[in-house]
Amino acid sequence: MADKPAQSDMADLPQARVAEKRRSMFSLVWIVPLLAVLIGVWLAWRAYSQTGPAFTIVFATAEGIEAGKTKIKYKSVDVGVVEAINLAPDQSRVVVHARMEKHAEGLLVADSHFWVVRPRVAGGNVEGLGTLISGSYVGMDVGIAKTEQREFIGLEDPPIVSRDVPGRHFVLKAESAASITVGSPVFFRRVKVGEVESFRLEHDGDGVRYRIFVQAPYDQYVTDHTRFWEASGIDIKLSATGLEVNTESLAAIAIGGIAFQTRQDAPATQPAGEDARFRLFARRDAALARAELSVVPMQMRFKESVRGLTVGAPVDFRGVTIGEVTNIRLDIPEDRSQLVMVVLVDIFPDRLQRGRIPTSKEDSKPFSEGAQLLVKNGVRAQLKTGSLLTGQLYVALDFYSGAKPAVVKWDARPPEFPTVPGTFVGVEENVMAISNKLAKVPFDAIGQDLRASLVTLNRTLDTVSRLATTMDRDVSQEIRKAIADMRQTLTGVDRNLEESAPLKQDVREAMREIARAAASLRHLTDYLEQHPEALIRGKPEEKP
Repeated sequence: MADKPAQSDMADLPQARVAEKRRSMFSLVWIVPLLAVLIGVWLAWRAYSQTGPAFTIVFATAEGIEAGKTKIKYKSVDVGVVEAINLAPDQSRVVVHARMEKHAEGLLVADSHFWVVRPRVAGGNVEGLGTLISGSYVGMDVGIAKTEQREFIGLEDPPIVSRDVPGRHFVLKAESAASITVGSPVFFRRVKVGEVESFRLEHDGDGVRYRIFVQAPYDQYVTDHTRFWEASGIDIKLSATGLEVNTESLAAIAIGGIAFQTRQDAPATQPAGEDARFRLFARRDAALARAELSVVPMQMRFKESVRGLTVGAPVDFRGVTIGEVTNIRLDIPEDRSQLVMVVLVDIFPDRLQRGRIPTSKEDSKPFSEGAQLLVKNGVRAQLKTGSLLTGQLYVALDFYSGAKPAVVKWDARPPEFPTVPGTFVGVEENVMAISNKLAKVPFDAIGQDLRASLVTLNRTLDTVSRLATTMDRDVSQEIRKAIADMRQTLTGVDRNLEESAPLKQDVREAMREIARAAASLRHLTDYLEQHPEALIRGKPEEKP
């Protein structure tokens, strides 16, 4: 009976239920791997986003380039690195695989240039000495194109001028390359203002084309009327004016150079544009020669030698250059009597005329009238020596009072200007005449007569020598005796002239007597002047 209440109490108590265990969808164990994956993805994305583009550069050789070490620099800032080096498929070149930094991706444009920076001497300057310590690197010059590019051809030599340097390029054409090369300096009034960037032959082989760069602000001095000339080495010129030596600088002597200048009389114009074309003259005087408004070709005929006269020699009128020699040729007359040297010249009328200047060849009437008047007044052309040192001749126009009447032959082609023989022609004729006269002198007969005369003179001198010897031997004793007697006589005279000598006292007493007699005679003369009757009557007796 007692067990029943106990069971009823147990039934009233709450019963516990066993719940089934649930599995978790995410475990903490996976947090670390997940974080690692996320970090790896983030790092990969970050590395990919910060990695610059890959590109290739083709060089002739891989000298100085090492994979993983050689840097690519722009303005001395690292902008990339060389990753690998391979040979080209044809094995003629080297392909350098490089990668650019992300921040420098925009530098890979179509006209960018790459080259290996190493020690070198160019244009008289030593470059790349720093690579002796740090090693070679790939230099870069950024272009101005907008198109991106990933394949480039490397330069063997670095560009002379960077694209970011202000200035302008100009193109020059010359007949030959002379001693100008890449890197040669460009001078303006002996100041270096630029460099030669490149040169090449023209496509048709007619000359050499140079491309130069003139830095700002000096590029503003290059106008359409600017003249360029070669300033290489030492310019030595022998002309009728003497010896001329010119040079721009020591650098121009060693590596050549180009100089430019604008004539002072050139019209003012705006600076020349980019890649403007100019002619490159060989000499400064030819470049700066005055551009004549009018040129009148003429001929001058000389009968003497024109040795020393060259093309380009001046035609001078009393110190003013009015033309130049253009050609020299030989003319044989129909009668073949005497050869004539024809000198062709260009006369510049605007240098002679005062007032209106002709503007064309057809406008030459004023010059013809003036030239005819000058010839009528005695102006003639003559060959003269400009320098005894060089022997160079020039054509001189001047007034000659004794010149024969002449006129300018305008009907000849070209017109003929009258001439007179040169000064040396008369000298040569006189020397020839003297030589002919000297040739007629019988120098042999004169020499024989002179030899006979010398023999006779020699005999006479021998005779005189023997006579002198005889006189010295015989007459010298008599001469000594005469000298001794003369000495004795002079001694006696000295004794007689002494103060105590009787002769001198007697002479002194005689002089006193003569003085007293003179005084008495003076008294007598005075008395007769006062009493002339005394000559007849006599002197009256004095009364006591």
